[in-house]
Amino acid sequence: MSNTQSIPSAAGAGGEAYQIGDVADKVTLSLRTTRFYAEAGILAAVGEDGTGTPLYDDEAVDRLLLIKKMKPLGFALEEMRALIDLRDEATSSGATPERRAELLERLETWIALGEEKLRSLEEQVRIAESFLGVLHDDAHRARRAAD
Repeated sequence: MSNTQSIPSAAGAGGEAYQIGDVADKVTLSLRTTRFYAEAGILAAVGEDGTGTPLYDDEAVDRLLLIKKMKPLGFALEEMRALIDLRDEATSSGATPERRAELLERLETWIALGEEKLRSLEEQVRIAESFLGVLHDDAHRARRAAD
């Protein structure tokens, strides 16, 4: 049963607000993991439901989806926080052109880091495929030797 609520004052005009369990369900993370990110300050509540229960919006869901992509790539919590803060500031409307250029340069650094991690993973896949090829060859030779 979902506790999703439409709370315009908390989640923006017509937006929905979710309890943390609903957020966890939406991003298919455990409640414990989702709470960890909330306690670490990466997942910010947009309000409360009147009983003190924090509520989260679609932006919180998007943040967790990004975190879900960063975690298996080996990014640390502080790196996740830094990228999320950078994305928030880079997409805000209040930055001066100079600041926006600086933010874009920092974002380009993150892109390069992501591409580096991707190349590393691709190399690991090539190694794993080669390893499996050796094992398949061994199994094939073992079958022939048994015949």
